[in-house]
Order: sequence, then C-alpha cells, then structure tokens
Amino acid sequence: MYKKNVRFFFALFMGKLARTMQRMLKMNASYFPGKLAVKLCPDFMGCIDKPKTIITVTGTNGKTTVCNMIIDILEANGYDVLNNRAGSNVNAGVASSLIAGSTLTGKAKKEYAVFEVDERSSKLIYPYVKPTYAVCTNLFRDSIQRNANPEFIFNFINNNMPKESHLILNADDLISSNLGSENEKTYFSINRLPSDREECINLINDMRICPKCHHKLKYNYVRYHHIGKAVCEFCGYTSPEGDYKADVDYENKVITVTHNESREQYPMISNSTFNLYNELTAVTALREFGLTGEQIRNAIQNLNIVESRYSRSTVDGITIVTNMAKGQNPIACSCVFDYVSKEPGNKEVILLLEDIFDRKNSSENMTWIFDTDFEFLNQPNITNIVIGGLRTKDYKLRLMMAGVPEEKIKETTDEAGAYKSLNLDGTDSVYILHDIHENDTALVLRDNLKQYLKEREA
Repeated sequence: MYKKNVRFFFALFMGKLARTMQRMLKMNASYFPGKLAVKLCPDFMGCIDKPKTIITVTGTNGKTTVCNMIIDILEANGYDVLNNRAGSNVNAGVASSLIAGSTLTGKAKKEYAVFEVDERSSKLIYPYVKPTYAVCTNLFRDSIQRNANPEFIFNFINNNMPKESHLILNADDLISSNLGSENEKTYFSINRLPSDREECINLINDMRICPKCHHKLKYNYVRYHHIGKAVCEFCGYTSPEGDYKADVDYENKVITVTHNESREQYPMISNSTFNLYNELTAVTALREFGLTGEQIRNAIQNLNIVESRYSRSTVDGITIVTNMAKGQNPIACSCVFDYVSKEPGNKEVILLLEDIFDRKNSSENMTWIFDTDFEFLNQPNITNIVIGGLRTKDYKLRLMMAGVPEEKIKETTDEAGAYKSLNLDGTDSVYILHDIHENDTALVLRDNLKQYLKEREA
C-alpha cells in the first residue's frame, strides 16, 4: 500500500506546475510533468488516486486505434474519460495524465480512465496502475533493437500484469492469448474468412511449435503470420475459443458479433483485416465494460479511423489512399502490402517507410525489411512503385529481391513531391504507405497530388 507523504505532495505540486507552465507556453504537456513527478517520487503513480474503472490497451499493433475507438465510443455515450491519447504511452505519459486528472491533494477527478500502454513500459505501469480491464491486441515481431522478439515482450507484460485484472485477448493470436494464466479472460475471434489459407505464406511465423510440448503445430487455417487456428496433434493444445465471434460481410459492410445467445450487427469501419480486429477488440472491451450493443453501434456509425492512420479520397477518377505502414515493424508492413495487393484495379504505390528521428545522425536498422513480405507488391496490377527518402537503395534492393522488375521502381529524395514520379495514365488508385514519423509528409504529399489532379482535370 502506497501512502501519500511530503515527497508525494511536492512531486504532485511540481508536476502540476510544470504542466501549467508548458500549457502557457503552448507546449505539449503529456510527458515532462509525469517524468518530473516520478523522478521526485519514484512510487508517485502508486500514491496518486486512480479512477475507479481503468481500461488499458497494449499490444504490438493496433493499440492506438483501439484506444481511440474505446474513448470515442465511451464519450459518445456520456462518459467523462481520463486518457493519454494526446501524448505518451510510457510511464511518464500515464503519470502526466493522472496529474491532469487529479486535485491538488491527489484525488481523482474522474471515475473512468482509458490508457494506451507501451508494451515495454508495462513493468513500470502495471505495478501501480491496476487496470479493471486489460486489453492486448496482439503480439508480433517489432523493432528488433528495442523489442527483440515476441516472447521477450510477452514476458514483460505477463510478469507484471495484476492478477485481478480482467484480460481481453485475441483468441486467434497464439502468443498473446496465453497471457495471464491466473486472470479472468474474455476472448474475441474472427470466424474463417474467404482469404484465409491452409499454410502460412509469410516469411515469418513465430508460432510454428506448440508452447506446451514443443511439437509442430498444425494450423486449421492461417490468416497471416501466426494469426489463425491451430492444434497440437501430440498434446492436444489448441487455440482458445472466442467468447465474442465475428462474421464479416464485406458486401454489405457489416460485422456480426455472436456472444452467448445474442447476435449483434455493427457497421464495418474498414475492410482491412487489421482494422476488423481493431473494431472487434473495441466492441468486446466495451461490451464487457457494460455498454449495450445498441450504444456501441450508434457510436460506431459516427466514427472514422484517424487521418494519421488512414484516409481515402477520389480526384479526377483516381482514388488516393494514405495508409500507415509502420517502419521497423515487418508484420504491420506485410499486412498493409497484402491488403493493397488484393484491392481491385490498376495501382501505383508510394513508399515512405523511413523510421528516422534524426536525419543527420541516423543509423537506422534495416534488417527488418528482410522479414517483411515485399513479395505482395510484385503484382501485375501494381504498375509503378515510387520510393521516397534517404534509404531508397535499401528498399529498391528488397523490392528487386521480391521479383519486382527494376523498370517499375522509381526513387526520389523529394518525398512531398513524389507524385511527380507517378504515371497516372490508366491508374485507378494511388496508395501512399507511410511510417508513423512520415505522417505529416504523407498528408502534404496527398494534398499535393490532389491539387495536381485537379489542375490536370481543369
């Protein structure tokens, strides 16, 4: 039990003062106030009062989108929710949110909170902030120099998850579904899709052997990488059954979720498999929280995936799509490439995948591109691929290794002007695939392309 003492109150006062000063200077106050408070009082997050009901969202991919959806739907239904979506998902960011949502005596102003939690930061957050509902979207390979491998991250979360937390887990993910052996769990799952395969065709699958007896797993079907349904024919280990099972109707853009005896329909926000999972994750968490299907459905009708993640528009008969494809993350990129490859019509693709914070001194690790399925971009109806940025030679080499003809590949260091390298004649759609750090550039590029098409049409 953590007790409030002089040290805590001093840290809280200084955190609030730092937050006020940063806001006066129109600076982002989502990280430093919490960092200062934790520095002054290491158990600060344990001492400060928390909202009565807390939902946390972690996982390799989709946690920001799921977190935003949960917050938006709760707020649409009248809930006043403390959150950290305007800033950092590490311990300092959560601490900053708790400072913002507390009185000068450390009392919580709000009853509900939704926090996005970085996987590696779970050991610094969960000992102090014990979620009522802990959501894990999935666990995959990510930035190798930071996250090493999925088992490493699994142990970070599993070893620090409070046993009293109700876990919301992906039954189709054979890694994250094993979290919390002593916790109450609710699973979500998407029933078999037409695009599912009998064997994994991706370069990597991190669940080829049984986690119990280490014999080879047999997949009933594979969706992508290790997502799917599998069984160990030696010991009987199998993928868990979903408590919330979704059937997808692409034609009518509807997701039907079956839970116990109920069948509830929700409008489909996006037809990409990644976002189908994101929507189902949010629905499951909110139904367990206590919202009705009708409350969730009415709110979803007014939701859109944030523009920094995805946008779609049409100018002069050409559809322009921006889609985040996180650099250093082979699974996220592979899934986006697979999605683009299956979209109809003749397509041109612009790649802005650099994950560079400091362009002058960067030594960006490029090994991840050899775990990424660039082979999905080797399609007859992908007529042109433009690569932007400083690492164009690396991406060009990888595309050629994937079988893409060299004449289809163009390079440019002018990322915002990459549209100048498009052909556009006979093109039905242009896909701008960008890293999270290239978001602003991608939106400028999109707007430049739209303006060019309007002028061409005139």
